[in-house]
Amino acid sequence: MAREFQRGHKARISDLTAGTDLYVGVQISGPGLTFDISCFGLDADERLSDDRYFIFFNQPKSPEESLQLLGPQAGDTESFRVTLEKIPQQIRKLSFTATLDGAGQMSQIGPGYIRIVAGGEEVARYPFSGSEFSTERAVMLGDFYFKDVWRFAAVGQGFDGGLDALLKNFGGEVAEEEPAAPQQPQPQAGGAVPGFAPPAFGVPGAPAPAPAPMPQPAAQGFAPPPGVTPPAPAPSVHAAPTIVAPLNTPPGGSPVPPPPAPPAFGHPGQQPPAPSAPPPPGYGAQPYAPHVPQAPAPPPGYGQPTPPPGYGQPPPPGQMPPGQVLPGQMPGQQAPYGVPQGASQGAPRTPGVLGALQMFKETPTGQRWTQQNPKLVRADLGMGGQPVLARQGSMVLYQGKVDFSYKGAGFSGRIVGNATGQEMQLMRCTGQGQVFFAEDATMLHPIELQGDAVCVSAESVLAFDESLQYEVRRIEGHGIPGGALFTMQFQGTGTLVVKTHGVPVVLPVTPTTFADANAVVAWSAASQVIVSSQVRMRRNSYPGDTGESVNLQFRGAPGNFIVVQPYEI
Repeated sequence: MAREFQRGHKARISDLTAGTDLYVGVQISGPGLTFDISCFGLDADERLSDDRYFIFFNQPKSPEESLQLLGPQAGDTESFRVTLEKIPQQIRKLSFTATLDGAGQMSQIGPGYIRIVAGGEEVARYPFSGSEFSTERAVMLGDFYFKDVWRFAAVGQGFDGGLDALLKNFGGEVAEEEPAAPQQPQPQAGGAVPGFAPPAFGVPGAPAPAPAPMPQPAAQGFAPPPGVTPPAPAPSVHAAPTIVAPLNTPPGGSPVPPPPAPPAFGHPGQQPPAPSAPPPPGYGAQPYAPHVPQAPAPPPGYGQPTPPPGYGQPPPPGQMPPGQVLPGQMPGQQAPYGVPQGASQGAPRTPGVLGALQMFKETPTGQRWTQQNPKLVRADLGMGGQPVLARQGSMVLYQGKVDFSYKGAGFSGRIVGNATGQEMQLMRCTGQGQVFFAEDATMLHPIELQGDAVCVSAESVLAFDESLQYEVRRIEGHGIPGGALFTMQFQGTGTLVVKTHGVPVVLPVTPTTFADANAVVAWSAASQVIVSSQVRMRRNSYPGDTGESVNLQFRGAPGNFIVVQPYEI
């Protein structure tokens, strides 16, 4: 029986099937809509560095035929053959996409799917419909990505800017067309005319307008054969002589010939402004000087600053605290698979209310825990099959079939919690859906544990996977008769969400590391922690106490750390 995925779910392909020769089918339709379904072969940086691995109707296979376009089959709008063992080392992701050719929006589509078939049996299916989208004109349906092994992820993420924004996201660009002289366009060598797809590489089953066989297109650059005059501009981007102009040279290949330079600003006869008045940086339009060889790929957003995770747009100047590396993420923490895209990348902002709110759209990443913004986190209960334990009242939104129940600590647990100050009032979240957590606009930091342990005050815990083990741990003290403090220790495999007031700082543990017990958020469990007191009996009779009488001293081997917030509880 096929395994059904929801948006954001992922799995190892080896868990779905033992085969490596796979069939990928896509079914998508809508009244009056026309779709182009493609596959992008991306490198380790998720960039289209070799355009020979952009598989679409005009380039139906890769050089070694590890990726092949098969056409409509068995009810599928489009289908592909993927042979995993033939995929070269430089290709680390296959992104299957659908774009609208002409007017329309993805919200108008009916029920569809992307599915995987192995050995004649369907093993995975991700169903989707127009209710999951709004004004998008291009969507990434699903990914095959290599992370130790090949895996599949149901993405379901869209771009309002259509094919242009999709190519920008993958590091490519759509070549601008040079206006042709007013003359009757001549067909190319294969008999194709502007606005009509060459029949040899069109959708199988389409009638061929001419009996002459089509020549194989060039392997790189999609340039016309030498000596053939490029056709006049066509309304469809796929009929352009050069569709993708990658920024990097394909491994072992020659540089892609740049297309003809367009006139300044796209208007014939118009002169560019004086060099002293260049367009302002980050304006939204792509800076002038197209098709000039560039070393690095341009960042998403048409030249704007790289957006922080979970937003899709940079914050206004002056609002990001100094020294903050990634808002809402622990310093040094790796970003999860499918870096949050947020708003449509590379697409002009939509006018009106939708454009103003576009930067706050939900961020899908294909992970169980997803940072939506620095103060909001989402848990996908359908991934991993484990319930989530969260602080009571921390749920702000949920989607799907989710049940919330009281999580009791038991009689002994309540006694220990009351005696130590480490009591946590928890609820259990189960079901199939997504739950959003937040509390008092504090900053949230998902910490993934892989069998290791971390100590966190119960006051700083927001939510965690039920698979994690936790217990109250005692901190020994000296200088105060019978003095002691307590904390919670979490250990195992899963994610723990910690909340802080403000942006925390992570420091290495040294023999002279002291911290205020009310400001410390967490520390590595291998650290030795003792209470350091500066209280003297004689001082109690005199005014002028500094308020810093009791601190925590940390000791440990290199590699241990503490996390401190700019706030005292």
